[in-house]
Amino acid sequence: MKKDIDFGTVEGVSIAVAAAPDTGGEPAWDVYLINNNPFPLDNVLVASKGYGMVEGNEVKTSVLRHLFEQVAAKSFVQIEPIDPALFHINNEYWVSYYVDRQIFDKKYVFVPDSITTDNLIEISILQMQGVLHS
Repeated sequence: MKKDIDFGTVEGVSIAVAAAPDTGGEPAWDVYLINNNPFPLDNVLVASKGYGMVEGNEVKTSVLRHLFEQVAAKSFVQIEPIDPALFHINNEYWVSYYVDRQIFDKKYVFVPDSITTDNLIEISILQMQGVLHS
């Protein structure tokens, strides 16, 4: 049972939504998993989904699952591109991974309208501006 599993406390792992200009000059938004730890993360599973209300109607996106065999220490991986039309709903990223034989698990939720230019910060490891969730 899940209640019997000892999930460790997640530290040093973040999710970022960052924009880089594409060939047309419009920003291309992507979601990244950042490992700020001095050790790699193994068998990283990220489940992403969006949900919320738009104009009084319930909206849900498909659940997407991404597997990364390893995310090196002090590095990042691109999870997926994200459409700015989804910034007005909750965007959830559920991350599970192993360090040695210990499993870690955490949900990161970008609440509606939290991904805005007002909330952009410089994310040095990405060398881009974005919204960081730790």
